[in-house]
Amino acid sequence: MCGFRFGKDKPVILQLFRNYIAMEQKFCQSCGMPLTNEILGTNADGSKNEDYCMYCYKDGKFTQDCTMDEMIEHCAQFVDEVNKGLPQPITKEEYIGQMKMYFPHLKRWRKELTIDDDTPENPALKGVKDLIAKMADTLPITMISSVDEEGFPCTKAMLSPRVREGIKVFYFTTNTFSLRVAHYKANSKASIYFCDGEGFKGMMLRGTMEVLTDAKSKEMIWREGDTEYYPGGVTDPNYCVLKFTATDGRFYSDFYPRSFVFE
Repeated sequence: MCGFRFGKDKPVILQLFRNYIAMEQKFCQSCGMPLTNEILGTNADGSKNEDYCMYCYKDGKFTQDCTMDEMIEHCAQFVDEVNKGLPQPITKEEYIGQMKMYFPHLKRWRKELTIDDDTPENPALKGVKDLIAKMADTLPITMISSVDEEGFPCTKAMLSPRVREGIKVFYFTTNTFSLRVAHYKANSKASIYFCDGEGFKGMMLRGTMEVLTDAKSKEMIWREGDTEYYPGGVTDPNYCVLKFTATDGRFYSDFYPRSFVFE
């Protein structure tokens, strides 16, 4: 259990997050408290650290070695203080549930939740790998997003990936002369989204998209009947491959989001 000391007026994590989000308030990326210059942690050289508070980070290292769940349990001790600032009190269990939704997005814990860490000790990601594979293989439509020349996200419905390498790399077919391809050539940042409407589940993966036009890649995902879209066959100049490689993701199910990264 974490043993670091909080100030007596330790701020409320989620309530203040809601209050200050419109003000672009920064939060400690370990415990979630709003950050001000007075409570910033310190780096090894004594300079201020912009990511962590002084209760969590001092002299270039964390004050205590603990897991995300241990941090949440420690913060949950302050639920009575939390309730003083709420219109209606919440239970300790409700408070823990809120923090479990919030904490996985903090820098310190986001790094901890890797997609390969789906062991019983980390139930937050249990079954997520299998679900990504199932959604990619069975859902008919995948949403893909690119960034346009003005920096806006652009999303389009695509046929689901033709081929995948595990749950990190996905291959799509598209038109070489499409606007989407132009976006990816200029900015490779991308995301793909699988949605199970009936099960009310969503899976978003972020990463990069490559545009492939080499013969090997085009032959790999070519299917019988594709001449309907590409009359020139596998060598049609308007036929190319999109290769998406994931860096991190976010899964939503049962009103509970979970974020993770790929190693």
